[in-house]
This record gives sequence, structure tokens and C-alpha cells, in this order.
Amino acid sequence: MKPSASLLLILIPLLQLVVPGSTQCSLDAIVEKKIKDVLDGLECNPSAAAKKLVCTSITNSGKLSSCPEGMSVTGCACGYACGSWDIRNEKTCHCQCSVVDWTTARCCHLA
Repeated sequence: MKPSASLLLILIPLLQLVVPGSTQCSLDAIVEKKIKDVLDGLECNPSAAAKKLVCTSITNSGKLSSCPEGMSVTGCACGYACGSWDIRNEKTCHCQCSVVDWTTARCCHLA
């Protein structure tokens, strides 16, 4: 085989890479495939989409208010305009002011 024929065989695939549009299309196809692969690999639990958040408020006198079993605290409110509180063990609201007459825990779970 002549050297010019060998050079031509090498250049043909390289020329296909520089043809306008073909690189972009192949890049788009690669990106699209990668996105599809990632989306296909995600774990999707259809039953989780059907669940809804159920919440209730539990009010007690004093500085503590706890959620029933199976529920978690999502927020707290305190009497006497106390705005300082914390959540203990994901179940109990604790108002931190020195004088508090009531504490409310907002309790939620997925049903």
C-alpha cells in the first residue's frame, strides 16, 4: 500500500470528527444517555409519593411538651412570648425562658 493511501485512510475518520454539527450531535447524544442512565439508576419508591404528612399539636403546661410514639417534633411554641426553645431527642419541645406557662409541640409523621 502506498504511503498516500495509508494517510488517506487515517485522515477520513479524523475528518468526520471536524464536520460541523456531527460533534455537537454526538455530544448531545452522550449527555442525554448519561442523564437517562442516572435517572434510571435512581431508586424510586412509588408508595412514598402516595404518603402524606399528618401533623397535630400537643400542648402541656410547663416547659416541656412531647410527641406521641411514631411522631417527630417539627416545631415548638412557648407561652409568655418566649421565643427560645430547643428540641430534645426529636420528641420533646423544651422552652428555655425562666417563666413559661405552656409549651406546644408540633408533631408530624408520614401516613
